Amino acid sequence: MQEFIQLTLGGISFGLIYAAIGLSLVLIWRGTRVLNYAQGAMAMLTSYIALAVVNRTGSYWLGFVVALASGLVLGALIERTVVRQVENKPPLNAVIVTIGLLILLEGLAGVIFGVSNRAFPYAYSVIGLSLGHTHLGITRNDLLTGIAVLIAAGLLAVMFRFTSIGLRLRATAFNAQVARLLGVRVGRMLTLGWALAGLLGALAGLLVVPPMINPNIMDAPFVLGFTAAVIGGLESPAGAVAGGLILGVGLSYTDGYLNPNLESLFGLGALVLVLMLRPAGLFSSASARRV
Repeated sequence: MQEFIQLTLGGISFGLIYAAIGLSLVLIWRGTRVLNYAQGAMAMLTSYIALAVVNRTGSYWLGFVVALASGLVLGALIERTVVRQVENKPPLNAVIVTIGLLILLEGLAGVIFGVSNRAFPYAYSVIGLSLGHTHLGITRNDLLTGIAVLIAAGLLAVMFRFTSIGLRLRATAFNAQVARLLGVRVGRMLTLGWALAGLLGALAGLLVVPPMINPNIMDAPFVLGFTAAVIGGLESPAGAVAGGLILGVGLSYTDGYLNPNLESLFGLGALVLVLMLRPAGLFSSASARRV
């Protein structure tokens, strides 16, 4: 029973990280129909910025805040200067551009910070927590992961449902041409969507990179975050969270009860199964629309 609790809680912790990455992908996809292959590299770069601030000031939380702000600015900057140039172009153009950004950002990080592993601090102790005599298999750092991702997802849900900005973002995602006719500044909404995605990616990066960071550290988490988004449905922010939790817990059970070498196979199998049985995602209720 104790092993089951440890595997479940550990899987939830990792699943919420995948959910954060999935949420950032969903935000961009809903608004621009672009799958941002550079999302992981953007998160990696903001994590290096956080590390530089922590090393300079000694304050983890100042580095945390600066990284989130950097993600916000980086997302907006990339949309304005790069992605906007391929809007209304064949989809392959955007794919090539974001893959190019991935290579550029990872190469830039290697030039500036080096390609070897560098130590990255945890926010809290990594000593496992216990409840009575039961070891939970999670740490205070894992609790930070859960709280941070759930707060971010909750704030996004509130913004989309109850604010005028959220309404404009949804209108832009649903039909940009009609939204423009209704007075919505579509360009600004697209920039805001990318900025929010950059912030979520930065949050995911800060939760993934400890204890070591290198320019390729986010490659594997990005693949799992993409898988979570597809499982939940690229149209559904709530689905991205659910998909991340399903994937995280499934990988944890595979690691604990079967074989750690089967983790990648489980992730691939889950992705293929969903694409075969429900291509729109398990939690996507939106019908297909023209873009």
